[in-house]
Amino acid sequence: MGFLISDVSRLMRRRFDERARLIGVTRAQWRTLTTLSRHEGINQGAIADLLEVEPITLCRMIDRLEEAGLVERRRDPGDRRAWLIFLTDKAKPIINELHTLANDLFIYALDGVDDAARSATIATLNAIHANLSTHEPNEAAHG
Repeated sequence: MGFLISDVSRLMRRRFDERARLIGVTRAQWRTLTTLSRHEGINQGAIADLLEVEPITLCRMIDRLEEAGLVERRRDPGDRRAWLIFLTDKAKPIINELHTLANDLFIYALDGVDDAARSATIATLNAIHANLSTHEPNEAAHG
């Protein structure tokens, strides 16, 4: 089951990447823009944590997005050393287009899957996610 979930996830990312490239957005850019759209105004370190990348990697990505006019850095009023990241007006249509691409991909991926099966799949994945998100100690894992 783990391999199947991983394989489906990889295929979804690949197909989405193919579509996003048509509008000139890389995977790293769409992940960063989408994360920012959900957490606008947080600092670079927090974004790096959410994306599970090194802060220096994210810094370079923010540099490129800033050069493209898609994000802007603003000083954190509570910490003069930190920058808060915001989307620009130029980024919003791109994010809307990325949402449209994602919705179209889900329609394509779920072709032939009835509503009951879709609901059951989502419920099952949510339950698996919840189970794996808890940090219950497991003695067997520790020897």
